[in-house]
Amino acid sequence: MDIELIEKELDSEAQNINSLASLEEFRVKYLGRKGVVAQLTGSFPSIEPARRSEFGRRVNELKNKISAIINQKENIFSDSCGVQQFSDTVLDLPGIAQDIGRVHPLTKVSKEICSIFKAMGFSIAEGPEVETEFNNFTGLNIPLEHPSRDAFDTFYLDSLNQEVRNPKEGKLLLRSHTSPAQIRVMKSRKPPLAVIVPGKVYRPDATDASHSSMFHQIEGFMIDTNIKFSDLKGVLEAFAKAIFGKDIKMRFRPHFFPFTEPSAEMDISCIMCKGKGCSSCGKKGWLEILGSGMIHPNVFKHVGYDPKEYTGFAFGMGVDRIAMLKYGINDIRLFFENDLRFLEQF
Repeated sequence: MDIELIEKELDSEAQNINSLASLEEFRVKYLGRKGVVAQLTGSFPSIEPARRSEFGRRVNELKNKISAIINQKENIFSDSCGVQQFSDTVLDLPGIAQDIGRVHPLTKVSKEICSIFKAMGFSIAEGPEVETEFNNFTGLNIPLEHPSRDAFDTFYLDSLNQEVRNPKEGKLLLRSHTSPAQIRVMKSRKPPLAVIVPGKVYRPDATDASHSSMFHQIEGFMIDTNIKFSDLKGVLEAFAKAIFGKDIKMRFRPHFFPFTEPSAEMDISCIMCKGKGCSSCGKKGWLEILGSGMIHPNVFKHVGYDPKEYTGFAFGMGVDRIAMLKYGINDIRLFFENDLRFLEQF
């Protein structure tokens, strides 16, 4: 670009500035993010090294000249033309409204779940997202040969694994569930305990409508000297009715988890079809929402609790899945795309 030619055009255009609107057009053309000065600056690497110093000086002079013209015109309009420029403006009209931010639906559902359990006497704890093998697997009675410990199912942090301070803790990894916080809490406190742990978890799953490599869970557990499975059922029944409505139906199915015995998955009657059977529930009328069970005695042994003295239950749920069921959403990816058309509905 020829700086001399730009200066001639600049002087000509400056004489034709006769309003604040034309002044703004002038400013954007020459000093805007994609304006003339920005283009000149962007071309600097292509200038021959011997000419760069002179080129840079002339660009700075041009920029100062443009700024001086703008300041001069602003003073003229504010002193002599200000009233005329705004004479047609209706000053009593409301200004342009600013959009108000909203709480993300996952945050909203997580807070709602936490508030339900807080009302039942649970406290909230948090754990780190980078965990040890002991807390994520060993302390939870997950054996070495369990498939979840394979690199295909867990994000191990190779760059940090070379300097693990305590070999007993094993490798470092991104936690695959919120249950490691259960180990941390039990190591630092003594029963009675009633705790929930919300947080992000990570698994190397292929992303599709129902899976994501990062998602949200809430872990809960209660420990005391006489905790029974009926206590677990009562707590989860109260939770389900609070989050989905009093008309919801529930059932428990036997299942297996290494860290609980006995174990069960909890289903609720399908929200879409009210238990009659539809495509959302696979024509079964039921939807699985969480896993639960009585804490395994081996877990108590790992944290120094006497399994003959204490009993307890634990449960874990996916916040993303709860939100999808609660709001009738069929694709988990919608939560992470940041599409305002979707987020503004909550």
